[in-house]
Amino acid sequence: MPAITAKWTRLASSARLQRSSQTLSVVQNQAFIFGGELQPRQPVDNQFDVVELLTTSATVQTIPASKDAPSPRVGSSSTVLNNTIFYYSGRGGVAMAPIEEKGSLWSFNPATSQWKLTAPADAAAPYPEPRSYHTMTSDGSNTIFLHAGCPQQGRLSDLWSFDINDKVWRSLPAAPDPPRGGASITYSAGKLYRMNGFDGRTEQGGYVDVFDLESEAWSTITYPSDGKSGPEARSVGALLSLEIDHKRYLITLFGEHDPSSLGHSGAGKMLGNVWAYDITGGGWTELKADGNAPQPRGWFDADVAKDAKGKEVIVVHGGLAEDNSRLGDVWIMEAV
Repeated sequence: MPAITAKWTRLASSARLQRSSQTLSVVQNQAFIFGGELQPRQPVDNQFDVVELLTTSATVQTIPASKDAPSPRVGSSSTVLNNTIFYYSGRGGVAMAPIEEKGSLWSFNPATSQWKLTAPADAAAPYPEPRSYHTMTSDGSNTIFLHAGCPQQGRLSDLWSFDINDKVWRSLPAAPDPPRGGASITYSAGKLYRMNGFDGRTEQGGYVDVFDLESEAWSTITYPSDGKSGPEARSVGALLSLEIDHKRYLITLFGEHDPSSLGHSGAGKMLGNVWAYDITGGGWTELKADGNAPQPRGWFDADVAKDAKGKEVIVVHGGLAEDNSRLGDVWIMEAV
């Protein structure tokens, strides 16, 4: 594979943006940051922090929560569909338990600045149990996908789809074991790609599980997770589909490599590397940083945006550093 370099630019950093276990969602030229924690098991609030991505000096605006906003939460998950951000569950409340909303999805429309709670069409139909540290993506058309995470007890390996037009949850074949939290999925050309996660004992790595939406069957791509010919095992990282030089790649970045003995209350060994997988040709390549780069982290969030020339780039925000501090920086990565 040809060498690919990661060119990083820091857009913003502030005390207000310091947090982990949050969501970051890009709609057009803005990144919307929601939820997360500054102190363990204490949700920050339910306001939005919005970062303008195409300005030479990024501006950050905090939008106060409206009366119809969801409750504060950590470990939620989000995805963008038709310029609307969708969220499912997370942990919150006095008991910091998974938030039960009976299968409903929260959505936020930046064009109208309005929150909406969308319930399933059939209240009696099965729906994904409430959870945290799950992962979501969409097909860019009308379907949201939700996978894995941590319910009240244990971990999950389930896969669900939600049609935003019909408002119906559908249970799809579960991903290969083990069940896990902190996994990542992304969508590309009719397939879902699942990587990484923590099964309660070890970080997962060395394989990519692929779900074909047409055949509804899983397959697995294996690779050496030695940090030389393939990325190391990790959890609470990110997995995104990115176009580089007219080719489609999977990008996995950062994450926790060895868990902390303190669980959610402490930081383990964090990774600061970025790897690209050629979806068409196969094979991994590590993207070496060109100059300054974000420090290693896990429990952050990232999304794909487009720069002023229409090129796809990756936006990264916050997370937990190896010294157990919450980070408040926002970066853009361009693959060159």
